[in-house]
Formats: sequence, structure tokens, C-alpha cells
Amino acid sequence: MKIALCQINSIVGNFKYNSDKILSFYTQAVETGADLVVFPELCITGYPPMDLLLENSFIRQNLKAIEKVSSHIKKIPAIAGFVRKVDSRIYNSAAVMQNSRISATYDKILLPTYDVFDEKRHFTNGSTTDPIPILIAGETVMVGIQICEDLWDHKYECKVTDQMVTKGAELIINISSSPFHVGKRSERIELITNKVKYLKVPFLYCNLVGGQDELIFDGHSLAYDADGNLIAEGKQFEEEIISVDVNKEEVTIRDAKPFKQEEEIFSALVLGVRDYFKKTGHEKCIIGLSGGIDSALTACIAVEALGSENVTFVAMPSKFSSKASVDDAAKLAENLGVKLLNIPIDDLMLEYDDVLKNHFDGLKQDITEENIQARIRGNILMAFSNKFGCLVLSTGNKTELALGYCTLYGDMSGGLAVISDLNKLDVYSTSKWYNKHKKCEVIPKNIIDKIPSAELSKGQVDPFDYQVVSPLVDNIVEQKKSRRELIDSGYDPKLVDHTINLVKRAEFKRRQAPPGLRVTTKAFGIGRRYPIVNHFHRD
Repeated sequence: MKIALCQINSIVGNFKYNSDKILSFYTQAVETGADLVVFPELCITGYPPMDLLLENSFIRQNLKAIEKVSSHIKKIPAIAGFVRKVDSRIYNSAAVMQNSRISATYDKILLPTYDVFDEKRHFTNGSTTDPIPILIAGETVMVGIQICEDLWDHKYECKVTDQMVTKGAELIINISSSPFHVGKRSERIELITNKVKYLKVPFLYCNLVGGQDELIFDGHSLAYDADGNLIAEGKQFEEEIISVDVNKEEVTIRDAKPFKQEEEIFSALVLGVRDYFKKTGHEKCIIGLSGGIDSALTACIAVEALGSENVTFVAMPSKFSSKASVDDAAKLAENLGVKLLNIPIDDLMLEYDDVLKNHFDGLKQDITEENIQARIRGNILMAFSNKFGCLVLSTGNKTELALGYCTLYGDMSGGLAVISDLNKLDVYSTSKWYNKHKKCEVIPKNIIDKIPSAELSKGQVDPFDYQVVSPLVDNIVEQKKSRRELIDSGYDPKLVDHTINLVKRAEFKRRQAPPGLRVTTKAFGIGRRYPIVNHFHRD
């Protein structure tokens, strides 16, 4: 039985686009000899549809789309994800289609409600006592069809895969829309191999690929034989048809070679930026280039995603900007083949000082004047955005965003926060990887080597030891460690208290930040919902 796993890139709510893509991939798979063609979870609607599921029209159009698709599925059957409606209940479902109709359906049993997932808000669980395998017409193999979280049943009392095998499933097919984060690939591999080794049935996993708002789906579909050997593996971050022959006596056993973390991160962010622009109907971006490491990495990602012809850089030096930073920004722009506009902001700063001097009379200059510089730059970038229809890419990293070391309506301005889920250390390591990958110094060495500074006042440098603070922030945000756990692990109590307080106080800023691309287990955004008014103290 030759099965085609089609990891495709859907668009939420674009039913014609999604249907046409499904049928195009189906035709290609059939032409290559597939006996069954498999598509990801909710590929008809795109994932995640979120509160679009509360719109009756959305559900109706989804049902029309799956009917249209099924009418074109002839002798060779196909499986695809859609939203099924029964009375007032809706289900995250898989449709088995053949002979121009839907011949069977399966409803997702385990509905995740953690991190970025909120499926119980919309869907009804499938029957936990009836995960019955399906005999695909024309075949003699009983197929246990399941959907995404049904694989991750170690978190639940209901063991979906086990029940399917107990009821006669000879093959498990999981259709999924599983978002990427660093380490997710190895988690899936471990989970599937552990199941196969004790259940002794082949396991095929078909995953979505593409960017959707903050989420990035990496594809990486997998196929294992009954002995737990990897026999097929889809590419990461690319659409692809993966052909698997589960009845073939001799198969090529593959090694799941680990990907370098920085390569995964960079590839994920490139896909996230590219799809965000494509799916929102934008082509061009503009980036404020400071000569620092954060804007440099953001610039490289943008050029890889959109092409140098669709990227514009703006340098906005002030009297506090070092010659090295100005030169580094110019060199980076030259290396990337991108136009660099130079707009000094000293005169604008003087205008602000003049307007405000009577109101600030007798008061020392402080962070207020520093932030005015950042906001002047934000206004200039937004002016270009309005005039030329390009999106501003903000360049702040996760450590800065966590600590509030960023200026609201200044450097936080933008349509997409590209590296907002990368801590400062990851920014450096990914930048070094990129130069090594390109086999040349695209990002000037001086940008990587110099002490980080916002250059908003004379002699200013960032007030953090990022080697210490970045891991500490990750322990607070991603691992949610208590104050005592952090101190017991060796952190200074005063630093712990100060950092926890900064993270808590900056929540109001993050609530107003542009959407950021998720690459860790806990990103700021839809997967982390903390109150702004928050008097809780970690013990």
C-alpha cells in the first residue's frame, strides 16, 4: 500500500486556495502511484481558525469546500482535515473521501487547551470510547485515523493509539497541525518511536507547513515501520509529498539526523516572515538599521525571506551614535545588497527639546529624552510604511522584551516582531551561524564583537550581563521557575527579585507589541496570557 503524505501550506479562511491546493497535490500523488493520499489537520480551513469558528458562515463555507474536494476524489481515496457540524456542535474532524463522496469521518478526541491551543473553546471531543479503525475501500488494511493531540495521549487518561490497535488497527495515520518550536522535532520522534516499539504497527504522521500569524509549522512528516524504524521523513519548512510503501518487505531505514539549532531557528523565522507577508498581501518591508546585532540579524532574515529588492534599511544616527555603528550599518547593507537611507535625527531632537523645555524647566535629562530619540525613529519608519505601503519589522529580542528594555511607540513600533522569541544569546549564536553558513562575513565582525548599546546617551551600554540575565529570563518565562528554585540554582537573590519585577512590570508594553514569531516553548503572545494588574509574588 503506497501512501502519499502531503505536507501543504494552507491559508486560514481561504477555502478556494486550500481546496485547489489539496486537489493539485492529490493529482500529483495519484500520478506517482499512490493508493491513499493524506493531508494535514484542518487543511480545509487553515490552522488555527480561532474564533472564526464562531461564525456560522465560516462553518458553512468549510463544509462546501470539503464537499467540493470530495467530489473530485475518485477511485484513489484521500484523508483531509475539516470542521464537522452535528446540530450545534462542531468537531475537529478527518474526512475519508472516495468515489466522489465522504465515506467516513473521525472526530478528534483529545483537545489541547495549553500554551497556544484553546480547542475546547470551540470543539466538542470525539467519543473517547469509540476510536474505531476504518477499512479504506479497496484495501485490506484497517487504518486507525487520529488527529494531532491524539498522538500526545501520554498526557491524558484516554490512550487513543492503544485503543485503536486493540480494536484492530494495523496502521496508524495521524494528521496534524503541530507548530514548531526548538526541540519539537526530537519530541515527535521520541513519542512515535516509543509507541511503535510496543504497539508493533506502522505509524504515519502528516504535518502542516507554513506560517500563520505568530505560529510556524515545520512540516517534517514522518513514517515508521512496525519495528520502529524511520522509513520516510519530510523536509522541514517546505511543502512536499512524501511517498511511503508500508507493505514493502525491504525498506530503506533512515537515520533521523539532528538539525543544528541555529539552522532550525533561522529557517523557521524566514518561513514565518515570508508567509506573514504573502498571506497579509504585503511585499516590502523597512527596517531601522542601528549597527547593532538585533537589527543585523533581522535584516538578514528579511532579505532571505523577501529578497533584497523588497527590503529597505534606514539609518537614523544621532549625536550619540558611534562612527563604528554608522559604518557597520552601511557595511551590512552593502553586503546584503539593500538600499540604505541615512536620516540623521539631531535636528528633530533639538525641535523636541525646544518644544518641551519650558515644561521640563529645572528637570535633569533622563530616560525621557532617550526615549524621545527612539520614538522619533519609530515615527520616521512608520511614515515610510504609510507612504510606500511597506511593513516595519521591529528588531527587539526576547530578553529585552521580557525586561521592558524597549521603547513603547519607538523601537517597538512595527507590523511584525521577527526575533522577539530569541533571547540575546540566541541572537548572537544565530548570527554567527549565518555568517558560517554563507561562508563569508555578511554580518560585520564588529557588530558581533562590540558591547551592545542602545546609544541613546553618551557612553551608554546595555545594563545587563546577557550571559547571566538571558538564561535567567528564560527560566522565569519559559520554565516558570519559582524564586526559591532560581536562588537554589545559583542566581543572586537581588538579581532574581529585580528580574522578576522587571518581567512583571513590562506586561503592559508587551500587550501593545506587534505579533512575534514563536520558536520556543513559551513565547510572548497568544500562548502566554498574564494580567497587567498583577500583585502576585513568586515564593
